[in-house]
Amino acid sequence: MDLWSQWMDSSGPVRLGFGCMRFPMDRVSHTLDGERASQLVGLGLKRGIAYFDTAWPYHNGANEPCLGEALADYDRERFCLVTKLPCWKVDSLDQVRETVELQLRRLGVEYLDGYLLHSLTQKTWEKMKQLEVLPLLQEYKDKGILRHLGFSFHDRYEVFEEISNSWEWDMCQIQLNYMDGDYQAGLRGLELARSKGVPVVVMEPVKGGALARLPDEVAKPLRTLNPSASDASWALRWVASQPGVRVVLSGMASQEEIEENSTLFSPLRPLNEEEQAAVEETARRLRQRIRNGCTGCRYCLPCPQGVDIPKVFRIWNNMSVYDNDRLTRRAWRGLDQEEKPSHCVSCGRCQTLCPQHIPIPEQLAQAGRELERRVGT
Repeated sequence: MDLWSQWMDSSGPVRLGFGCMRFPMDRVSHTLDGERASQLVGLGLKRGIAYFDTAWPYHNGANEPCLGEALADYDRERFCLVTKLPCWKVDSLDQVRETVELQLRRLGVEYLDGYLLHSLTQKTWEKMKQLEVLPLLQEYKDKGILRHLGFSFHDRYEVFEEISNSWEWDMCQIQLNYMDGDYQAGLRGLELARSKGVPVVVMEPVKGGALARLPDEVAKPLRTLNPSASDASWALRWVASQPGVRVVLSGMASQEEIEENSTLFSPLRPLNEEEQAAVEETARRLRQRIRNGCTGCRYCLPCPQGVDIPKVFRIWNNMSVYDNDRLTRRAWRGLDQEEKPSHCVSCGRCQTLCPQHIPIPEQLAQAGRELERRVGT
């Protein structure tokens, strides 16, 4: 059994995958730190993490070549490599071919273990059908170049159901965490995929880090059961305990995160009934505090006016969840003036790109008012 089959085997253990979207940034240049990323990839492989997920737009196009360089010295059969077709970018089959060939060169490989239609919605799915992209990708699959075809998803369950029933998929990738069981594909989508025998890879298990640092009042049910367990570990275990999940992606940006998460999955201990109840109570408490569902994916950027939308929403959510004026003030004052909501002109470009379908201009204005009232300008 090859490595991919081992990882996707429904009778095998749930595995930890490396979500490369959150590779570390250089603090001075604010660009991807290739040296640190390469070190993390090496550590991940050493710790048994052999599934690497990247995509065309990550780090403004720098992620794929960076990951390719980081993996260049390792045996190709030692890891599973997955990237995605930027569905919003291609308008013809020739462009699809050019994109696939460029991604192979960027990653420095002759084949990809998995290739996904990226961030499918009803709109982009209709576009992919109109272009007849899947028959072309099937040709690459038949040649052994794109070995498994799938899709990542950000829309309503009904759209997920339609897409799932439209092709013999080898895998799918959905957003799932204990706050989002009823959101997008959610647990219903997971069960549908499981019933069809389609392996599921989960992204955003810690909701872009929002579930990694909970206030004591919110996390009391968890810490009463296990004071030494991290908040992130509870989120990862919840996802990995759901039937049908094969790989849980974690955007690990430090050695400590890799070591903690890989230990958690070696082997993974599913939640028992008491632990499940504690997670559900924590979710209930958290829902009462969080302001919006931004995961920090940055698909909305660049803003034509320079507003740093994910950072504004992160500061706003953190203010509400953590209730820490000192940290909120420091983060808010760390923004350049043009990065703040006051520079938004409500053009709506960001809203059309948001996988979470957040009413961004409206909530930016609300965030700006509340932050300025709380910590000043």
